[in-house]
Parts: sequence; structure tokens; C-alpha cells
Amino acid sequence: MIDEATIRARIGQFRAADGAVVPPAMIDSVAVRDGLVQVALAVTRAEAPRLEPLRLALEQSLAAVEGVRNATVMLTGPRSAAAPAEPAAAGLLSQVKSIIAVASGKGGVGKSTVAVNLAVSLAAKGLSVGLLDADIYGPSLPRMLGTKGKPDMVGSKLVPVEAWGLKAISIGHVVAEETAMVWRGPMVLNALMQLMTQVEWPALDVMVIDLPPGTGDIQLTLAQRLKLTGAVVVSTPQDIALLDARRGVSMFQQVRVPVLGIVENMSFFCCPNCGTRTEIFGHGGARAEAARIGVPFLGEVPLLPAIRETSDAGTPIAVSAPGSEAARAFMAVAEAVMAQMGGERTAGPRIVIE
Repeated sequence: MIDEATIRARIGQFRAADGAVVPPAMIDSVAVRDGLVQVALAVTRAEAPRLEPLRLALEQSLAAVEGVRNATVMLTGPRSAAAPAEPAAAGLLSQVKSIIAVASGKGGVGKSTVAVNLAVSLAAKGLSVGLLDADIYGPSLPRMLGTKGKPDMVGSKLVPVEAWGLKAISIGHVVAEETAMVWRGPMVLNALMQLMTQVEWPALDVMVIDLPPGTGDIQLTLAQRLKLTGAVVVSTPQDIALLDARRGVSMFQQVRVPVLGIVENMSFFCCPNCGTRTEIFGHGGARAEAARIGVPFLGEVPLLPAIRETSDAGTPIAVSAPGSEAARAFMAVAEAVMAQMGGERTAGPRIVIE
């Protein structure tokens, strides 16, 4: 059985082709679960480019251990180093014309459903679109896109999977669906950076990034490292959800990322049998909130069984039933987003917390 001690012993025995070894002090963390191995090596920023061949060789060595289903080795900053945050990297995803972050202040509002259907709606408008799942702890895109298996490789880079006119990638494409990502914060951020830098992303008109809920490390990292065109905030109509949506809008405003607008998801329900409309979570709250804080309202999406069914089946309703009420609602949101996407991307701020 593979455990942490086995992996640490393997690292201790490891020798690269040039004779390089991994000193014990460099090992920041080792996590092993169900044959999935994650190792973080603490190095300085200046050392990272030189140690990339060592990282790759160690990753290949660990992957060859019997019982290991997948091995990931990441380079992370030393815990003792209080390095200042970096400004946006000029070359990161520079082949993408517009980058849109889809966010929510809380979970359970259908953010990923909106992100997927927004992406396929933009593709249906003739744009080349990428979709990146930045929710490392709870990746859902493989299931929602109906994609299975691991991506192909070109050299040392992953090739985005193709589905429904999109180029997409998720940590869920490289680990088993039932695997819990028991990672510390630095490992999560390194995994996110690898999804951007170690994936063979083509030139794209738009990339949609499905953020995890909340206002934490991943959101700040993306604001710092990417030139985001803007953010789309998803909420449901009720007051509790709108409180969190308000925090999400405030966060993007603080880090100088334009808020393209708010989407009201699960806006209303129409009985498929009698046609009676019921506003289960209230209605119009997101529109009123958008007007109150001075950001665009992008549209409302109804609560319909077909949206849930097609998401579970991996056939997004915006493309599998383009004439449906739900698909028309998502297309209206996509058109509203396109109307807000003009102009150059602006670099995020340099964030330093003392």
C-alpha cells in the first residue's frame, strides 16, 4: 500500500539524470490518497526555472511507483519567504483576447451551470472559446461537459479536451471523479497555475474561468496574475444570496477587475404541466441589486428541470436544446456579456498584505 513514508523514501533515493537530488529540506509537503500523490517542493522564485527539469523527472519517477495512479510535483515558495505579490504576468494566457471570470459569493447558486452554458453560448455566436475550471477542490466541468478520460499530452503539456465547441480543462480531467483534493492552499494555487501554464492553450477569442465560490486565494491570484476582461457574478434572487453576491462584486471592484454584470439564476419556476409560474426564491432581487450598486444586469435564467437534467447528462442545454426557454435565457446572457466586453484588458493591482 502506498503511503507518505513510501513516497518520502522514494524521493530520498531519487537521482536525476544529471545526478541532482532532492534535499529533505526542500520537501514542503507530501499528500497520498487512494494512489494519488501530490508533492510540493519549496524553492525560491529565482531557482524555479532551473529546477523545472528536476521537478518533471521526480514526477515521472513517482508515477512509476507500483500502486501510484497519478503523481503531481509542484514548486512552491518557501513558507518563511514573505515575497510580495506579483503584478499581472504579461505573457500569461496572452494568446487569449478576453478572459472572463464567472464567480459567486456563495456556493449552490448554479455558478458552474451558468459558466458552462455561457461558454457554449459564446461559441455558438462564432467565437473560439476556452473553459477553465478553477474550482480545484470541487471540479465539476468533466461531468457537465460529458468528457471522460485523461487529456492527451504534447511534450510536457496537457492538450485541452474538446466538447460542445469548447477547449476545456479541469483538475477533474486528471484525477478520478471521486478523489478528494486534500491539498494545502499553496498546492491549490500551484495546481491552478499549472492549468494555465502547462496546458497547450490555443489562440482564443474568449476564455471563461469558472471560479470557486467565495472571495479567497484563487480569486486574488487570478486578479494579480491575469489581465481579466471582467467578472460575471451569479446569484439567486433571495436576500441571503444577494448579500454574498454583493461581497463578490465588492471584491472585484477592490482589485480593479471590471464587473461585467450580475446574472439572476433560478429566477422563477414554471410548472411544466399547468404553466403556473412560481417565484420560489423570490424574483428581481439581482436586477434591483445591480441597479443599486451601479453594475449591469445581464439577465435572468429560470429554474427548470431540463437544466439540471442536461447538466447531469453532460449535454449543456444551451447547445443540446438551443430552442428551449433555458437556452434562450443563456444566449441573452451571452449577448449581454459580449456587449460589455469591449476595450483592452487591464492589469490587476499589486496586492501586498502586511
